[in-house]
Amino acid sequence: MNNNMQLPPAQSPEVMQSKESWRVFGIMSEFVSATEQLSNIHPAVSIFGSARVASDHPYYKLTEEISRLLSDAGFAVISGGGPGIMEACNKGAFYGKSPSVGLNIQLPHEQRNNPYQNISQTFHHFFTRKVMFVKFASAYVVMPGGFGTLDELMEALTLVQTGKTRKMPIILVGSKFWGGMLDWFKTCLLEEKMIAEHDLDLVQIIDDPEQIVAAIFKHYETRGFEPSAEEREMQLNL
Repeated sequence: MNNNMQLPPAQSPEVMQSKESWRVFGIMSEFVSATEQLSNIHPAVSIFGSARVASDHPYYKLTEEISRLLSDAGFAVISGGGPGIMEACNKGAFYGKSPSVGLNIQLPHEQRNNPYQNISQTFHHFFTRKVMFVKFASAYVVMPGGFGTLDELMEALTLVQTGKTRKMPIILVGSKFWGGMLDWFKTCLLEEKMIAEHDLDLVQIIDDPEQIVAAIFKHYETRGFEPSAEEREMQLNL
């Protein structure tokens, strides 16, 4: 160890408590600001996917096509606001008929806001941002991605499974990419009784863009896109 290394001075418990208190106000302000921005954006579809995909990649082009179809069908499209698949998502919606929404996150690397956003909201905290992905979505479309995409997918699955949010379509795009995970759900989670058989019905794989849009409409054909009074109350307790 370098004996000349200067360690930061320790802060008193009182200072740390004051910082934590102000942090709570910051979290509250993010919830308030985002809710005001997004409360009139409906119906909407949240699309998750990797920030590391280049604009000439087939996943980028597929995402852009899906997003454009959703936008032209009347759905606002919500993404993470960054590069890669998030950019493709916002770009498709930006040139469509419905709003393109970017929920941006401040990160030390990777995240840069893409220019294809009609509505843009920046977050300091991942968890406030994730609430907004869920709170204002009528469906989730999950493109190939890494840990962040898996985090958002599992969050959505858990909230729907436990009844903390309303049941809605969770659509995985990419049979080859996601097939192994669903096989593991069946051969490990289900066989070990970590999930129930009907939990497998919470997610579906669809590769065709037009079929994705059709599946979302089919889910809501016997009811409107607007949450019921009971569902609105449920979402207050996310």
